Amino acid sequence: MRCGYKIQRSARKEDITIIQSPVGLPGRAINNAFLEDVKAGQKKPFHCPWKCLATCDFRTAPYCIAQALVNAQQGRLDDGFVFAGANAYRATKITSVHEIFKSLTEEYAASILQLQAN
Repeated sequence: MRCGYKIQRSARKEDITIIQSPVGLPGRAINNAFLEDVKAGQKKPFHCPWKCLATCDFRTAPYCIAQALVNAQQGRLDDGFVFAGANAYRATKITSVHEIFKSLTEEYAASILQLQAN
């Protein structure tokens, strides 16, 4: 996944929704056509390639969560969705964890230098 690029379509606050995942847990996600289809009762046909989670009954699940997340990671959002925090609509770019920690470290070092100068 490329990091640091501008988000093409800005999510709005009302686009962040709570979903019930096939593994029985709620999750916060950015609403899209895939999730709208599932909410409307459409079952996304799949053959369970992994049987990865005991709490997921692949015979009754509306979709394979692992495959949906892989699809999203590969940019195929028609066949997947993205989990997100409650404030995801505020994001202006996608940043890697490495970049975030680098920025935090630099900001911390700068504030320590400023405190020592005072």
